[in-house]
Amino acid sequence: MSERPLSSPSSRNFNSDELVFMALGGLGEIGMNVYLYGFGPPRARSWLMVDLGVTFPHESEPGADVVLPDLRYIIAERRNLAGLVLTHAHEDHIGAVIDLWPSLECPIFATPFTSKMLKTKLGEFGGSRTLPITDIPLGGRFKAGPFDVEFVSLTHSIPEPNGLAIRSPAGIVFHTGDWKLDPTPVVGRPHDVEKLEALGKEGVLALVGDSTNAMREGRSASEADVAQTLKKIIADAPRCVAVTLFASNVARVASIAAATHAAGRSLVVAGRALHRIIEVAIETGYLPEGFTYLDQQRFSELSRNNVVVLCTGSQGESRAAISRIAEDEHSDISLDKGDLVIFSSRTIPGNEKAVSRVQNALARLGVDIITDGEALVHVTGHPRRDELKDMYAWLRPKIAVPMHGEARHLKEHAKLARACGAGETFTIVDGEMLKLWPAPASVIDEAPVGRLYRDGNLIVPDIEGPVKARRKLSFVGIAVVAMALTRRGEVMGEPGLVLEGIPAADRDGDSMREIVLDAIDGIIRSIPPKRRGDHAMLQDAVQRAVRSAINEAWGKKPVVKVLLSVVDGRN
Repeated sequence: MSERPLSSPSSRNFNSDELVFMALGGLGEIGMNVYLYGFGPPRARSWLMVDLGVTFPHESEPGADVVLPDLRYIIAERRNLAGLVLTHAHEDHIGAVIDLWPSLECPIFATPFTSKMLKTKLGEFGGSRTLPITDIPLGGRFKAGPFDVEFVSLTHSIPEPNGLAIRSPAGIVFHTGDWKLDPTPVVGRPHDVEKLEALGKEGVLALVGDSTNAMREGRSASEADVAQTLKKIIADAPRCVAVTLFASNVARVASIAAATHAAGRSLVVAGRALHRIIEVAIETGYLPEGFTYLDQQRFSELSRNNVVVLCTGSQGESRAAISRIAEDEHSDISLDKGDLVIFSSRTIPGNEKAVSRVQNALARLGVDIITDGEALVHVTGHPRRDELKDMYAWLRPKIAVPMHGEARHLKEHAKLARACGAGETFTIVDGEMLKLWPAPASVIDEAPVGRLYRDGNLIVPDIEGPVKARRKLSFVGIAVVAMALTRRGEVMGEPGLVLEGIPAADRDGDSMREIVLDAIDGIIRSIPPKRRGDHAMLQDAVQRAVRSAINEAWGKKPVVKVLLSVVDGRN
């Protein structure tokens, strides 16, 4: 059976209700999750959005702070958008809400921890902006348009991860969000097996599920196992210990605090994101009200043998605490030979160079390093194959739609789903619209998708935007020519010239500046003075001459800008 049968328009009734699913981010990639469920006739659907996240820029996207999904499709349909449901508070699921909600203006539904995280982030933006967030209790149920949505408690690497049982006249779709099966999650409740089994008995039309670890055999280890490992390492460490982790992992924060206390040490916290998550966790009851720690300014007052430093920056972020410590640039904290840094995290694909750079800098300081490859100091928050098998056994869906993964993860998840009894599987990509009901399920349409960038205080496009321009500049540099002409077409003085990111000389040692000036002089002399009055033609001719001359000398075509001024020419 084909995984992606295509529907013929002639086979559809455009006046009848349909249930469709699509993603504007999160299929074929890890991050930038935004999913849409639509119910109703094709020309009058009601929509439900699940999650609205960001991803982080690649090195080929210079200057971008974060990458956001292009929502143009659903913005055009926003009058029919019944709501936005947030499964949990990770940035790749909520990070775009504050920037993009004004283009949607729909109700937002979230459980208390996620709601509080979003409100805290909003407060950091300043101003008086508010969001219409409805807090739904754990395991709660609500209606949005034609959708009846029930939160189902799962476990992950942040408090309150939820699967969603999305009911409509078509049946139940179970949207897993990010999850794993952890009977001892340290903080929060374990996964709700009873509700999952009850959903399976009620009948599940489709499972739209996490594929991140679909290629990994076995089961994910528990947070409780990591807690024991960290406790022993910290107890045995002879000098200062620093631990860097994903700031949102409240269970790990609790485990490190407990290990620090058991070893008779003081806990120091460095990094704004950690302060924020601890504050929210205390307010929502996931850390005790008596949870105490010291700010980074207190580090110098403490004995190095009796301190544990909790740091941001596990992914090599350049301005995060552990990066600045590694470069000996942190204002309050320093590490020396014999100190220990624990990377209590997994390196996200794409961040390998940044993490390696930090670890090498620490090694040059003489610091010892422990990673998840050397000890159980981190566990994944996503299900391995045996956990996926359990989920399929409980829910018994007719249709499986792998999400949250690269193409190879989706493919392996689909193969496993078929082996677990799913009648149909669909490995679709961002923008493809899948009709789940009525049968037969099929890909019926395609929506525009893309990327936006948060660039400083602005949201800018990917195509023909400033990030794309900077990408080109990073490869070929820029030449800027400034010229002054009289109205009679005479060049006044030598042109001004700025070369940035371009070699100073060619392979023979000839000055690139002189090469360019000669090219400008040559092209101007070739144009009669009367024709130089066509300023657009002159600019274009100079631009092409400069680009050609540099390309011949260097082998690359730079960005060339020509600034032309016309002056009176009289003394």
